[in-house]
Amino acid sequence: MLVIPAIDLLDGVCVRLKQGRFDEVTVYSKYPEEVAMSFEQDGAELIHIVDLNGALRGEPGNLRTIEKIINSINIPVEVGGGIRDFNKAMSYVNLGVRRIVIGTKGCESPEYFEEMCKKIKGDVIAGIDAKNGKVAIKGWVDVTDWDAKSLAVELQ
Repeated sequence: MLVIPAIDLLDGVCVRLKQGRFDEVTVYSKYPEEVAMSFEQDGAELIHIVDLNGALRGEPGNLRTIEKIINSINIPVEVGGGIRDFNKAMSYVNLGVRRIVIGTKGCESPEYFEEMCKKIKGDVIAGIDAKNGKVAIKGWVDVTDWDAKSLAVELQ
């Protein structure tokens, strides 16, 4: 089993949203690269990073912070949050991100997800957030009527 610790970034700091709500934020650390280093020291083989600014706005919001994290550790990272076109995905790949997590846009358009898998050298992962079995998109802000299991099968 591979345990993948996660770092949620909002405005360059490590946070936790209460039940995905952007109006209930707890800051855990102002130094995300130190959190990443501690995960690596504890044996993590991969770190999952969520760009919450990106998830909310559809634009990468923490590129410099993610670059600092990548430069401070020796294990790969995967990033999701607001990656809704090829150029945004490539901005992360060019930083050294190993895996790209496509959520909202891939859920809205399985064809887009397939296209991204073909275009990007490296790993592309479908990020399907679900609440009560229904797909949640745009940083958990919108819950759709789409069945999460059916979507997962379609994106395989």
